[in-house]
Amino acid sequence: MELTFLMKVRIAVVSAVGIAAIGVYAWPMVAPADPFDVVSVVNGRINVNDIIVIIGLAFGAGFVSYFLAWPYGKQMGVLAVPAGLGLWASRGGDVGTLMQLNATIAKRQELFSTFCWEPLVWLGVTAAGFAGVFVASQIIVPHKSAEQGKPQKRTVGSLVNAALAIIGTGIVTQFFIGVLARDFTIWDQAAGVAVAQPAAGQIFFAVVVSFGLAGFLVQRVLNLDYVWVVIGSCLVNFIAITFYGNNDIIASFAGRWPAVFFSNSALAVLPIQIVSFGSLGAIAGYWMAIRYDYWHKNEAEG
Repeated sequence: MELTFLMKVRIAVVSAVGIAAIGVYAWPMVAPADPFDVVSVVNGRINVNDIIVIIGLAFGAGFVSYFLAWPYGKQMGVLAVPAGLGLWASRGGDVGTLMQLNATIAKRQELFSTFCWEPLVWLGVTAAGFAGVFVASQIIVPHKSAEQGKPQKRTVGSLVNAALAIIGTGIVTQFFIGVLARDFTIWDQAAGVAVAQPAAGQIFFAVVVSFGLAGFLVQRVLNLDYVWVVIGSCLVNFIAITFYGNNDIIASFAGRWPAVFFSNSALAVLPIQIVSFGSLGAIAGYWMAIRYDYWHKNEAEG
């Protein structure tokens, strides 16, 4: 699939649908009351009813995007919801500001505890968009073949590979985000380093590149698509908090460093930033692997 001008237009249209439906229309449902607060379930503005409506909008965005990107809706429609969530992830405050607004050790521990499971909320919204694309693809298929419609057989090996992809994604992306999103760094005797809150652009770059690498490796090594990499995004905050943001480290840092410093820069990335930017990176990395394989085969044949 060559990225022609028309392909770029399709990608832009699909992204615009997600940005309009999720990023703009649904923004009042998640917008923090304080502009310096973060887009997160911890801001107290997001309730269950809001999540249900957002999931419905995500499904509709994916469904519509499939037809707008025809005949490549299955490949491009999945970009809609991550693009919309990405707009949310770019607005509001950051984790450093959140720590400043919540100065007590107990409150910070509570916030990081919430961040361990919050990615599941945004992963559910992303999954709804993917589901919309899938349902639309069952209505009209651009090129039917004898192989289509036959369910893939699940073997023990395929399940093991899927588990490896999910766990491996969480480990690899957490490591590279911690490296690439690193801002001003001071050595700390207890934790090793104290890293300042990275800028929004640096977070975007680090998360997209890290998940792009994971998507590329999962396709090349395990021959699996980006879905498993996207699922793996729910582990990044959990792994970072488990190893670098446990209660003892939080208490130690609260007594020695300003609120905008962390023992690992992955702790300074919001769950919605991980899932939205990570999904975009995973999809890009997967298609880069497909393209690499195409170039490699053509070069060998030539």
